[in-house]
Amino acid sequence: MNFFDMLSGNPYPGRGIALGRSADNERAVIVYFIMGRSENSRNRVFEATDDGIRTRAFDASKMTDPSLIIYHPVRTLHGHTIVTNGDQTDTIRDYLAAGKPFADALRTRTFEPDGPNWTPRISGLLAPDGGYRLSILKSADGDAACCERFFFEYDAPIAGVGHFLSTYETDGSPLPSFRGEPRRIEFGNETAEALAAAVWSALNAANRVSLFVRTVDLATGRTDTAIINRHAEGGQNA
Repeated sequence: MNFFDMLSGNPYPGRGIALGRSADNERAVIVYFIMGRSENSRNRVFEATDDGIRTRAFDASKMTDPSLIIYHPVRTLHGHTIVTNGDQTDTIRDYLAAGKPFADALRTRTFEPDGPNWTPRISGLLAPDGGYRLSILKSADGDAACCERFFFEYDAPIAGVGHFLSTYETDGSPLPSFRGEPRRIEFGNETAEALAAAVWSALNAANRVSLFVRTVDLATGRTDTAIINRHAEGGQNA
């Protein structure tokens, strides 16, 4: 699929993760974005940390409930990059630090307690060699008593190919959870900044909140990172 056409045709995928490989086969690619419909969800920015990024209230006086919207979406550990839509980032990091698998960490978690949407928890893990994992934990057709856990492994990524997973299939009430396998998408050879600009432009302008894009040179480990926030500060973002 054309990544940008897919995003522009969907008014509300919610939170999204894309992992893959550049077309020249030299870099791994990470994309993570958040969208929001409520003032509380939209009142956020991505902020760089020593090992990734965190979400932060843009206007602390307007923050009403931080429980599901303030977390570390991206953290790194021993050359691995973890990216998720919630505090399961820390669960995964703790398991990896203890020598335990990605999937085992997520078997201790479930979807978010925000009925009637029961927002899925989506997670990704990029390894130093460019292989990656994706996962979604979601309710069974809106049944709060049943959590379905799905894991997808891509050990030998193909040049120019990535996979995309989002929390929601599209807009709705309640919001319909993502269905099926991660969507196979195309990546080119864009810089992180150029890719971020294209993804941001494709996201619904009314609902987009923040975007993180990183490329990782597979030979050297060098990273190239771009962050765009709905609430620009100091003219850096748009």
